[in-house]
Amino acid sequence: MPEQIITDVAVVGAGVHGASITMHLAASSVDVTLLERHEPAGGPTGRSSAACRAYYTDPFLARVAREAVDAFASFGELTGGRDAGFHRTGGLFLHSAEEAAEVEATVAALQRIGTRTDLLSQEEARTRFPRFDLDDVRVAAWEHDAGYADPVLTTTGMVERARELGARLLQRSEVTRLSLATGDRSVELGLADGRHVSAGQVVLATGPWTAALAAQLGIELPLTVERHIVADVRWGDAPPFEHVFADIQQGYYAKPEPSGGFLLGPLTPEPPIEDPDRFDERIHDDELTELTGRAVRRVPDLSMAQPRGGWASLYDVSPDWQPVIGEIAPGVFVDAGTSGHGFKLAPAIGRHVADLVLGDPDPELAAFGPQRFEDGHTRAGGYGEARILG
Repeated sequence: MPEQIITDVAVVGAGVHGASITMHLAASSVDVTLLERHEPAGGPTGRSSAACRAYYTDPFLARVAREAVDAFASFGELTGGRDAGFHRTGGLFLHSAEEAAEVEATVAALQRIGTRTDLLSQEEARTRFPRFDLDDVRVAAWEHDAGYADPVLTTTGMVERARELGARLLQRSEVTRLSLATGDRSVELGLADGRHVSAGQVVLATGPWTAALAAQLGIELPLTVERHIVADVRWGDAPPFEHVFADIQQGYYAKPEPSGGFLLGPLTPEPPIEDPDRFDERIHDDELTELTGRAVRRVPDLSMAQPRGGWASLYDVSPDWQPVIGEIAPGVFVDAGTSGHGFKLAPAIGRHVADLVLGDPDPELAAFGPQRFEDGHTRAGGYGEARILG
């Protein structure tokens, strides 16, 4: 007879969000089981460029992102001495004249909540960043505490801490069936190996696979999946830069790597793909050339850098590019649709999702529920097509 596993809460997906949710539930003495079809950070999380910043236009996400940056900086305290590989570098955000008024308002709002951010005129930015060609930049923002982390260390650190606090981890345990039940264990999960999990509550933190699982309950989530590239560039003869930056006009971001070199990725949407289990994981020469060309136009001496390849990963994208968090059926919760900016939120958003499961959510979290799309209450965020900035 197949093994049956009984748990109060099952968290499906051991990416960085599932890891954080599980850790925060375990810290509240909840009987929680984390299920992962591969291993922690084995999906899109492990391919994240892992930039960390609190430069958000959405007020709630700005607050959560600031909490998250603080959590990265004090990760050892959060996880019993573990290391997230966090490097505080500062972050530069470049904007056009059309965005100037919104940038000014965003910086003022961030300053009010204690996020250390400076508004820079074109001349101030030129003085502080002389390598950059800023002819088309009207204003810039500098976030003092931004930086980057290691996506695998961050995820495994929270998973290990969760296990210390009593959580179970079931690796290589793919959830193939999801159904509602009755009684105290209101959700049944069937695993690919024939085992069953009976849970009082379930959290789907399954990224690009979330919509398909929700569909088994008759719930249609308006999530799509996009393929996004990351270019890996060595410095070559180019002088290194030490900070992360986002070039909104050119539509890309850049971040240094501790091993040498830097990563580049797009800020703009891509066509949706049909099957998250079958996508082109390579970066192609034309994609690499086009993306690095944008960076060279902004920082001309990067022409001496040496592109060496990269990879492609997946974003699960909501219609407004903001997270989808809420209860979608009795006892079934979702944390998905983070649209490429989920990593930096994870250490803090996991606490908010845990509070939601425990029945004590932050009232502002309700605005991110999936019902907002039917109600016409989508969230604004980002700048133009650069919705990933949130």
